[in-house]
Amino acid sequence: MQILITGATGFIGKELLKLLASHQLVVLSRDPEAAKNKLAHLDHGHIRYLNQLEELSNLNDFDAVINLAGEPIADKRWRSEQKKRICYSRWVTTEKLVALCGASRQPPSVFISGSAVGYYGDQQQSEFDESLQVTLNTFPHQVCAQWENIALGAQSEQTRVCLLRTGVVLAPQGGALKKMLLPYRLGLGGPIGAGNQYMAWIHMQDMVQAIVYLLENPSAQGAFNLCAPHPVTNREFSQTLAQTLHRPHLLFTPEWVLRLLMGESSMLLFDSACAKPKKLTELGFQFTYSRIQPALKHLLQHNSGK
Repeated sequence: MQILITGATGFIGKELLKLLASHQLVVLSRDPEAAKNKLAHLDHGHIRYLNQLEELSNLNDFDAVINLAGEPIADKRWRSEQKKRICYSRWVTTEKLVALCGASRQPPSVFISGSAVGYYGDQQQSEFDESLQVTLNTFPHQVCAQWENIALGAQSEQTRVCLLRTGVVLAPQGGALKKMLLPYRLGLGGPIGAGNQYMAWIHMQDMVQAIVYLLENPSAQGAFNLCAPHPVTNREFSQTLAQTLHRPHLLFTPEWVLRLLMGESSMLLFDSACAKPKKLTELGFQFTYSRIQPALKHLLQHNSGK
């Protein structure tokens, strides 16, 4: 396949490229030289770099689009300018890709676009799957809902659209787990608040394999929860992480402290998402890591020397 990818140098994108070495890839990057350096160890002559989408007039030459671009949502406090960056980086890139699909005589057969379980908001202790319909005024929901609506504009008889409602992706080299490792290794880890909020999580290996599965399965379309079949509470995750690292689990972080430090973005830590990947499992995808203990054991032992 010839695949156009955005967000290829990001946390998930770099891992995904490892599975796409048999395909011809076009990577969109604002800084192609920096991207080449970041991806040099993965480039076996099958990657071409694109500075801006305006260099293309259509997507006739592409079999697939994988759209993972977006400013990290949890890295900075949600001040007005940061909210704009978060939205712009997702919405505008997706709008341009959809417009190129519309300008194509032979558009890509599949358009895979990012989203997150933040779409669902705080569902407290309720278990849910992709059939749950919500309308909320929270920032994560509004970001995801508009992102998804834009991406669905690429849908046609020739193009199927898959939306990736992603949970917390676990890998020691980035994301939430990387931020947590130092305090937990120092014996300072513990639950956040009461720790009763559910966390939809997924091992990085399952994350990228699921994307490839959707890419290659012609019957896959619509929204998919990309999270393990067994979500856990924050307390259970915290206890399991401490046990895996052979560290004590005695402390906790008061909710008010994080709300004071993070402001509105603290909802990412306190909203409860007991999300199930119903559509993905019904499609036949098999998770390698469906439970948190073996997932953390693999991630931390496999990378203990790094």
